[in-house]
Amino acid sequence: MSIRIEAGGAAERAIKAVVPQLVGDRVASGITAQDPDLWGNAAIDEASKRLGWTEAVSVSRPLVDDILALRTTLLGRGVDHVVLAGMGGSSLAPEVITRTAGVELTVLDSTAPGQVLSALDDRLERTVLVVSSKSGSTVETDSQRRAYEKAFTDAGIDPAERIVVVTDPGSPLETSAREAGYRVFNADPNVGGRFSALTAFGLVPSGLAGADISELLEEAEAELVYLASDQPDNPGLLLGAAIAGTQPLKDKLGIVADGTHIVGFADWAEQLIAESTGKDGKGLLPVVLDPDSPEVTEGLADVQIIRLVGEATRLRHERELARGEIVMSGTLGSALLVWEYAVAVAGRLLGINPFDQPDVESAKEAARGLLDARPEATPPAFVDGGIEVRGDSALVDGVSTVAGAVERLLAEVGPTGYLSIQAYVDRVAEPQLADLRDLLAARVQRPVTFGWGPRFLHSTGQFHKGGPAVGAFLQITADADEDLAIPGRAFTFGELIAAQAAGDAAVLAEHGRPVLRLTLTSDAATAALLDQFVS
Repeated sequence: MSIRIEAGGAAERAIKAVVPQLVGDRVASGITAQDPDLWGNAAIDEASKRLGWTEAVSVSRPLVDDILALRTTLLGRGVDHVVLAGMGGSSLAPEVITRTAGVELTVLDSTAPGQVLSALDDRLERTVLVVSSKSGSTVETDSQRRAYEKAFTDAGIDPAERIVVVTDPGSPLETSAREAGYRVFNADPNVGGRFSALTAFGLVPSGLAGADISELLEEAEAELVYLASDQPDNPGLLLGAAIAGTQPLKDKLGIVADGTHIVGFADWAEQLIAESTGKDGKGLLPVVLDPDSPEVTEGLADVQIIRLVGEATRLRHERELARGEIVMSGTLGSALLVWEYAVAVAGRLLGINPFDQPDVESAKEAARGLLDARPEATPPAFVDGGIEVRGDSALVDGVSTVAGAVERLLAEVGPTGYLSIQAYVDRVAEPQLADLRDLLAARVQRPVTFGWGPRFLHSTGQFHKGGPAVGAFLQITADADEDLAIPGRAFTFGELIAAQAAGDAAVLAEHGRPVLRLTLTSDAATAALLDQFVS
């Protein structure tokens, strides 16, 4: 067994109370056997076609040679720069796999025109584009593909030699890709996107970028015998019980990387947890944290800290266990599979279907409606330091500064609530915006999440609408210095990301969530925003 899980406090008590029942109910072997009855009658239809991830290792192994052969062919042509156009599970798993392996992969999971332009301008003559989408209908991925097709053609490069598609068999994307002569890898259609790390969606871009995908599958395979067993030391049962079986429920999960060799794991786990559990007014909110984040150093009663550590340092965390934390170590392949099992177990404990995402489509529909209607932009309530401020009257009336409006928003975060910061900006050009998370967490003394838009719409976006109605939302957008047309579409990337932000804000408001919107109108506005909250 590669994965080691230890727990203290409420998490340890949950393991002792819940795991024997899970063992008695044969939950682990039931998941492995793809038994759709484990999550109740309402989940049977979806679960019956979404449990293929339990056999992903064996199904995916035949893909490895083809992926490596294509990599060799591309390198022989001087093509050594891999760009991934994908959203949610299609991009988050390859990101953690390649970052952990120390190989380069450009993840294009944005519609911010500056980020798309930067990718297009980077070594196009040496680039292969991997287009990953189960159906191909994802508007972000479709738009990115169109932009690259034009760029390749304009540069005298045949797109058929530079575009690789990963999609479900029989999807509209597969049909159009094969007609265009693109190389196509089919994924298992019985696997949902957030559970697809060990399928073609995780392996193709990672393998083409140079990650050792054979080793990744071997790591996962080594854990399978333990995960399938109805035994009290099964790591999937231990982790599932620890995160979803506490009494009272600690429904905020603070995930901390502390000495682990795995890079960026919490960002992948964030989508898996939030989109799987955030529905029916229930859910576990994942919060990506650093060891010195306020939620960790101060401690909050409803936050369960999960510390990802290196094997060499695992035994040094007696203090963290005494404080009630969960301490976890192991290889990446094992960790991916253990977390998938654990979240499936958590769904059973929470009484929800972990395989659907009923509220994800609402923001997409709102964005499409805005793109069709093209309404006039709502005038800002006021402008402060190059930052336009919009929001409900309760947030903006009687104030004239960004800090004042944000303080109003923080006052809306109750004793069991959280703040969500949503940055619809170029994350490559404006990475410092993420510093706002710790600054506001120190002020509000509640959990604070940070998501890059529209990326988070395929992740925590489900939890925001379907989970407990205790969130307050700070949305940040930016005026683009340069826009980019989307070939074959009536809108630009700038118009698309603006519609996605406005659509999501509208849906949140319809759900009764408080939303404050800030628009950065100049390069100096980011620094001005951060300066407002530096003590």
